[in-house]
Amino acid sequence: MSENILKISGLKVAYGGIKAVKGIDLEVNRGELVTLIGANGAGKTTTLKAITGTLPACKVEGSVSYLGQPLANAKSFKLVQGKLAMVPEGRGVFTRMSIHENLLMGAYTRNDQAGIDADIEKWYTVFPRLKERSAQLAGTLSGGEQQMLAMARALMCHPTLLLLDEPSMGLSPIMVEKIFEVIRDVSSQGITMLLVEQNARLALQAAHRAYVMESGSITMSGNAAEMLHDPRVQAAYLGE
Repeated sequence: MSENILKISGLKVAYGGIKAVKGIDLEVNRGELVTLIGANGAGKTTTLKAITGTLPACKVEGSVSYLGQPLANAKSFKLVQGKLAMVPEGRGVFTRMSIHENLLMGAYTRNDQAGIDADIEKWYTVFPRLKERSAQLAGTLSGGEQQMLAMARALMCHPTLLLLDEPSMGLSPIMVEKIFEVIRDVSSQGITMLLVEQNARLALQAAHRAYVMESGSITMSGNAAEMLHDPRVQAAYLGE
């Protein structure tokens, strides 16, 4: 039986009278890459923020558990200590720190210096552009370079669960392909991921399972490869 890493049950999020998430159920098992796809404004980012407890003032109902433990009121730094990491929409790099310093921040819960140094070199190998600019301030990087950095920084903590929020947003087609190449590679290493993504085709091609979100509700779920060929998904998200 697959080990459950993340389980969301009956999640509702409301901002005043606006219901952004309407009682969804979602789960991610160990080693899976699960994607949550849907149009802009469907409630995908709100769902991720509910997991990490980073929502603004709003009403939240339902339950979110990580490794069998409820996440209600958990502090963000506690989540990182528990090896739950997130690459937020908009990257969220430390703009006034260098690339190297950003990577060190990703490893702040660790004290194995040799391992940290080895991991930094590993990600410099995956993203040579970061190594070339290691002393450069993160705020001066292009959007694609910041996305590379945000992913590498999140992976520095050796996450049990990695949350990715719209990693391809605003990037050139070449950079999008590079980012998804890394996502597939990280998944092949057995790292569990929940990917929120507007590029439904690439997300479904990379994922094991998928959920479709529309207007705050889950309308479809199942095997990602099968959903890639589902006429309803093709018509709504793949332009076919």
